[in-house]
Amino acid sequence: MDKIPADAMVVVADGESARVFRNVGTDGALSLQQQEVVTAQNVDDDGPSGSAPSEQSPQQTDEATFAKQLAHRLNHGALTNAYAHLVLVADPQTLGQMRPQLHKETLQRMHGELAKTLTNSSVHDIERSLS
Repeated sequence: MDKIPADAMVVVADGESARVFRNVGTDGALSLQQQEVVTAQNVDDDGPSGSAPSEQSPQQTDEATFAKQLAHRLNHGALTNAYAHLVLVADPQTLGQMRPQLHKETLQRMHGELAKTLTNSSVHDIERSLS
């Protein structure tokens, strides 16, 4: 992946939560600072996007719902200029569920994506995976 710009938002997610970082590094150096942790909200009231296969478990439904919620949150951030550059790191399933829901403005701000499960990793390990 190319050097991540200063002040880029880096989102590290799985089907249950996301850690939101900012790159506070300068001169092309990556130095992530955690800003917040995002978890699913009202999954029973919201539901996933589209129709779910009948064999899908309740946990899979909740994970798909969270992927939708996170995509909508990223879209809102792009449309309100909350970030100029975005790097998305998520397990392959979550990433696949989010992609079709990302707004064109969000996609234009995407600096890169990585299909890898890193939500429980240390900041150092996340930085190393992105370097």
